[in-house]
Amino acid sequence: MKRALKILLIVIAAIIIVPLVTALFVKKDYSVEKEVTINRPLEEVFDYLVLLRNQDNFSVWMDMDPEVRQDFRGTDGTVGFVSAWESDDKNVGSGEQEITAIIPYQRIEYELRFIEPFESVSQAYMTTETVSDDQTLVKWGFTGRMNYPMNLMLLAMDFEGMIGSDLQKGLENLKEILE
Repeated sequence: MKRALKILLIVIAAIIIVPLVTALFVKKDYSVEKEVTINRPLEEVFDYLVLLRNQDNFSVWMDMDPEVRQDFRGTDGTVGFVSAWESDDKNVGSGEQEITAIIPYQRIEYELRFIEPFESVSQAYMTTETVSDDQTLVKWGFTGRMNYPMNLMLLAMDFEGMIGSDLQKGLENLKEILE
């Protein structure tokens, strides 16, 4: 009986300890960037993108819940503007996105503060680059960090792939809207 209990305790300890030790060696940071070329002049594309409310028109996340509740604070298209959302759909959750920096006709930076279904803070950005007089390259990127031991989830799921496919679909939607 003592031997069986000892073996059981060793197995339980291994089940707990092995993942925790593994998480020590798993990366904590992730990033993904997708791009699309839009057949419109840079100024026209950037002027559309700088208005954070326009993301609702092309982002796949807002399409997931037609009943999402939104709140906006500040002046859209300026640093400090916040778009907040709240949804009963766990795939949408609740949080807010704030414009943190704008380099006119080049880059817009955002801070994403997720509240539910889990708390985290991530950075996102959109960049524009002239390809030709009537073509603009748009890149949409997302970076974040999963602290220990939650970083173990990066092994279990293709987090970058999931976010990447959503970003790419959003960029395709954007291209369709602007062209």
